[in-house]
Amino acid sequence: MRGYRRKFVDGRYGQMHLRIAEPDQPKHIPLICLHMFPQSGRNFEKLVEEVGTDRVVVAPDFPGYGESDPPKIPITATEYADAIWDVVENLSLVQGGGQIDVFGIHAGSKLATELTYLHPTRVRKLILTSAAILLPEEIERMRSSLSHVELDQEGSRFRRFWDMLVRNQAQDAPLELAAKNFAEMVRSGETYSWGHRAVFEYNKDFPSRLAELRHPIALLNPEDDLYEMTPRTLQHIQNGEMIDLPGWNHGFLETRAKELAQIIRNFLDDENESLVAAE
Repeated sequence: MRGYRRKFVDGRYGQMHLRIAEPDQPKHIPLICLHMFPQSGRNFEKLVEEVGTDRVVVAPDFPGYGESDPPKIPITATEYADAIWDVVENLSLVQGGGQIDVFGIHAGSKLATELTYLHPTRVRKLILTSAAILLPEEIERMRSSLSHVELDQEGSRFRRFWDMLVRNQAQDAPLELAAKNFAEMVRSGETYSWGHRAVFEYNKDFPSRLAELRHPIALLNPEDDLYEMTPRTLQHIQNGEMIDLPGWNHGFLETRAKELAQIIRNFLDDENESLVAAE
C-alpha cells in the first residue's frame, strides 16, 4: 500500500488536488512540497513516502496543473501562493497558531519564498532547490525556450516537451520517468505556460522578498540547468547556507529520494538549524 493518499480540497479557483502522507502519530510539524512548472505534485510521490513516516507531508498540484482546476485567466506568483495557502488552511495544518515547513524546487522555490513572505509567522523552516536569481538576458532566453507553443498537426508542442525532458534528465533515470513527467506536462493543456510567465515576472521581486526573511533556509544546488545560477541566491539569504549536489540532475526527486529525504530530515529536525548532507 502506498504511503500517501490523494485528496481534493476547495480553493479559490476550484478544486485543488494533492497527495498527503498522514502518519498515525506525527512527531514533527507538517511539510508542504511545491513542484516546478509545468509539472505537478506527482513529482514528489517517492519523497512524500520517504519523509511522511513521522510527519504530515503534502504535495499539492498548483491551479491549472496536475488535477487541480485552472484559473480563468493567468495569475501572478502571489496568487499561486495564495491558492497554495488555501490548501494549508483547508487541511488545518496551522490551526491553533501552528507552523509548517516548506520545500520548493525550481519555480516551486519562488512560490515557497512568496508563501513564507506572506505568512512569516506560520512558516518555520524553508528548503529552496534550484532557486536561481536570473539575469535579464537569462530570463529572455528562458522565455524563448519555454514560450507557449500552439497546437499543430505535427505535434510541435509535444516534441518540445519530450526533447526537453530527455535532454535534462539524469543519465541514471529511467526513460519511464520522462514519460511520466511528459504526461503531467501535457495534462496542463492550454494553460501550461501560465506558471512560467508568473515566475519570470516574480524574478524581480525574489531577491528583496528573500532578503526580508529571517527563517532558517537551506539552499540546495543540484547539477541541473540552474546549477551555475543558484549560488547567486545565497547572498540574499540572511539565515542559511547552501549545499552543493554535483551529479544530481532532473529526476533526482525519484532516483535519489532516500538521500534527499535524509538531507531534509537533517535540516528540519536539527534544533541547531544547520544543514548537514546525507552520509
